[in-house]
Amino acid sequence: MKGILVIAHGSRAKETEATLEAVLSMAKSKLPGTVMECAFMEFSERTVDKGVSALAAKGVTEIKIVPYFLFMGIHMKEDIPNMVVECAQKYPGITITMTEPFGVDERLADIIVDRINR
Repeated sequence: MKGILVIAHGSRAKETEATLEAVLSMAKSKLPGTVMECAFMEFSERTVDKGVSALAAKGVTEIKIVPYFLFMGIHMKEDIPNMVVECAQKYPGITITMTEPFGVDERLADIIVDRINR
């Protein structure tokens, strides 16, 4: 079974976790039956390891990590890949891959235009 782990930076402002959960809820509605969890790099007990563990407990054997990041910064180049390696060692029966950050995407431009036009 396949699962998705969406990873965001995290914030001391705890309401930011609810924001990611709301986005995840929207994504789940577009991908019925997909098992999804979220995790945060910092300032949260919802760590990447705990996210992988939650997916493993649901019987997931393939995890696609989707970083909720715009740019290919240090978290994307080093921190998250290192966490992926650690989780792969801890859960050898689970294949873990990672997508690119959001980066340059026409849909992001559409969001900017939408905000301007409101």
